[in-house]
Amino acid sequence: MRTSVVRRPLVIVGLVVVAVVAVAGLYWFQPWKLWVDETVREELPAASPASPDGPGTSADTAPSAPSAPEVLATGSFISHEHTTTGSVKIVRLPDGSRILRIEDLDTSSGPDLRVWLTDAPVKEGRDGWHVFDDGEHVSLGKLKGNQGDQNYALPADADLNRLTSISIWCDRFDVSFGAAELGKAPA
Repeated sequence: MRTSVVRRPLVIVGLVVVAVVAVAGLYWFQPWKLWVDETVREELPAASPASPDGPGTSADTAPSAPSAPEVLATGSFISHEHTTTGSVKIVRLPDGSRILRIEDLDTSSGPDLRVWLTDAPVKEGRDGWHVFDDGEHVSLGKLKGNQGDQNYALPADADLNRLTSISIWCDRFDVSFGAAELGKAPA
């Protein structure tokens, strides 16, 4: 009888420890996100240029602003930790602001995914999975969805001569899901 009294509390403690570890693991890894897709379908913004007919300006002296969005750089995603496809482009809008546009994105969902503009080189295979947090990077925010088309505002001071790649970065596990090297857009 003494043996069953000693074993019962140990079994209960063991079950509680297993339950706590299971809940913590589920929270940390969020495995259900591997089967849940979030599709985003954002249009390219059509910012209107400032009117040249405002006070103190004339049509002859007003600075000319492009009337349509201008593509500054383009790239295509390669896969890293998870299969990732789609394309990226940096676009200057008619008002002078710049955005990162992701088109036809298809990647896995995951915990704490971010869009990073970085100075790291894009490398194929496992060698490229962990390089994006080694140098300079600018977080453009949380990934809006793991599929579709989406826009991210670029900071005005982001130097596109130094920051030449994009990563879909999992901040929870410090790994790139996929990345794209930015090349100058054809003229």
